[in-house]
Amino acid sequence: MQRKVPSAITNITLNRATFTDVPIDGLTFVNFFYGNNGAGKSSIAHAIAEDDGVVWADGKTADDFDVLVYNQDFINDNFVNYGDLKGVFIFGEEDIEAKKKIAELTDQKKQKMDARQTALDEHKKKTDGLASALTQFQDTCFSKTAEIRRRFDKCMDGKKQKKNFAEAVLGETKPTDHDLAELERLYDVAFDDSARAYTEFKKAAATTYGSLPGKDLLDRMIVSSSDTPFAKFMKALGDTASDWVRDGHTHYAGAAGGKCPYCQQKLPANFEADIAATFDAQYQQDIRDLGQFQTVYERETREIVRVLQANTSDVMPTIDLTAYQEKLALLESNFEINRQRIAEKVKEPSKTIFLEDTDTLLLEIGAMIDEINKLIKANNDVVAAKKSSKEKCKTVIMQHLAFLLADEVTSYKDEVARLKTEIDDVTEHGKKLKKEIGELTTQISELNKHNANTEAAIDSINKILRDSGFQGFSIRAKDGVENVYEIVRENGTVAENLSEGERNFIAFLYFYHRVRGSMNSEELKEKIVVIDDPVSSMDSTALFIVSAIVREMINVCRNNTEYLNPQVPGDYIKQLFILTHNVYFHREVTYQQVGYYNCTSFYMIRKNDNVSTVKLCKRQNKEMPSEEENYNPVQNSYAALWDELRDLHSTIPALNVMRRILEYYFLQLCGYEGSDLRSIVLEKKENREKFIKQVEGEKPDMTDYQLASSLLAYINNPNGISDGLNYVEDCEDAEAYKRVFQMIFDALGQSQHYKMMTGQRTKS
Repeated sequence: MQRKVPSAITNITLNRATFTDVPIDGLTFVNFFYGNNGAGKSSIAHAIAEDDGVVWADGKTADDFDVLVYNQDFINDNFVNYGDLKGVFIFGEEDIEAKKKIAELTDQKKQKMDARQTALDEHKKKTDGLASALTQFQDTCFSKTAEIRRRFDKCMDGKKQKKNFAEAVLGETKPTDHDLAELERLYDVAFDDSARAYTEFKKAAATTYGSLPGKDLLDRMIVSSSDTPFAKFMKALGDTASDWVRDGHTHYAGAAGGKCPYCQQKLPANFEADIAATFDAQYQQDIRDLGQFQTVYERETREIVRVLQANTSDVMPTIDLTAYQEKLALLESNFEINRQRIAEKVKEPSKTIFLEDTDTLLLEIGAMIDEINKLIKANNDVVAAKKSSKEKCKTVIMQHLAFLLADEVTSYKDEVARLKTEIDDVTEHGKKLKKEIGELTTQISELNKHNANTEAAIDSINKILRDSGFQGFSIRAKDGVENVYEIVRENGTVAENLSEGERNFIAFLYFYHRVRGSMNSEELKEKIVVIDDPVSSMDSTALFIVSAIVREMINVCRNNTEYLNPQVPGDYIKQLFILTHNVYFHREVTYQQVGYYNCTSFYMIRKNDNVSTVKLCKRQNKEMPSEEENYNPVQNSYAALWDELRDLHSTIPALNVMRRILEYYFLQLCGYEGSDLRSIVLEKKENREKFIKQVEGEKPDMTDYQLASSLLAYINNPNGISDGLNYVEDCEDAEAYKRVFQMIFDALGQSQHYKMMTGQRTKS
């Protein structure tokens, strides 16, 4: 099967101007690019010149070649001053012996360079072998241990990828054969997901209520000790009378209005004094102490219960809390009973009470907590040790896996050692060859210094100028300045004000001799040549000569392949890029080139809506469907214009293409004059009416008439309009222009031709 054979530059990715990540693939030895002005040809030339986005063949860089670019920059840089042109060294043929020696040394150098390339290829092969050996080792390790890795999956964190696992195996320093059953037991304990630490139970804080004065008042009566008549009266009534009086006075004295709330009799004037005297200071102090005891008891007992109950919120599943909860419930019940009894004592101070035993319960609960905490601590110690157990488990598992893979590790390390030794040998061989190539280069350079001159380029350029009919100027060596040319008129003066065509032509001849020669006398480097629109402003004679020279370059470049042209010796052009918008030049240089599929590629450059693209022109071979073939995107200039118009949606570029079609078909093929077209299309009554829409009651719609007028103004302009750069139309709708463009063909009786050309595009 045919394939594109790559040369020095294998592909380019364009990111400049109107290109965004546009690839150019399929590059081979000879590469033709066709595109309109402004489509992006110069961007491709600049990318190659600047080594921007360029991918080189293995082992090659831009430094290995002379990258020569002919474009407007080349002309501007070298032809600013016609009297100061750098000389081009052409390696002459006068010294037969020197030439023979150079040829011998060059052949040796080529052999050494081929050998070095072989060494570089071998180095890459060996390096790739290292990568392949590693991949194979990783695959083997992973597949052989798949089952055991699944069993001990939680030990494989960070080692679940082939690469990481293989690195861990290679890094294991103590491969050991462990008992698998023991490993499983260790793994199951260390990685029990249900095991965790628990908070130990808290004991109740020590109480303070037992040391309060009010504690001793619970089991004795609190009564008045006053000796007043009223006090004696109450004592006579009984021990509880004082409680009754105190309670009644507290609740009703304020609202009774000086009367007894029970009998409604007016109280004696000294009654309040008698009451106050009855409940003496000691009585009042006892009452206060009892109240404080009640407050503290309630607060502390409730806190005790809260703390002891909180212990049950997160309990280790293996702990039985039945006895603890029963004791706690009994304690809480006794606390509540005691709180009620204390409340009764506060209400009736003369009453004596006894508290239920809670101290014993607290001691029993404390003992229970001690036993529970022993269990929790034992659990927590196990959990704390799990971290080290896990690490131990991970360590011994990897030791065991490394033991199982010991043979594979040994085999891989031996292979790596062998390949590294071979790589070192190849590297040393390559260094030796590089040194020998350098020595040969020096010898060739020394011989070339005596065999190269700039006179041959002068003679060759002047001969081409004479043969081409350019008699008004020539090139000569500048007096008193070594290796510098000047362009002179017939009278011997330095040329000035050459026409653009003359300047471009001699610039191309100068470039051609730089391709053939060198800018120094030491060595002729292999070339990569880029030619960007070389025939601008040239007449037909110059275009013919330039085309012939480019075809010569093509043959020199193709001599690097199996194809050899004995009439064009040399293979110093290693790759050639030809970019043009000139259909005639493109046709001249691409003649009979399509068939060289392997070493020639064709590209079409297009720009739509300020976005440029590059298309590789290849297709399926109709006669051999399994094969591909080149095709030339420019079949002929006229057909190409119709094909281009199809994809244009921007107004200005479309206008330019339509203008070129109208000029070619109606002026060149049909023989119309530009003024005739306008007269027939826009002034002839039956046609004029087609372009003016009459709307009843409104002004005539002149839109189509104006669009047609602007289209025909193009071809009436003797200066033309180049690539839409000099004309701006208010209408931004390219499709409207295309519609009026068809109407012009209809008005001139050429609708059948229009349909034929558009039909051709549809089929393609």
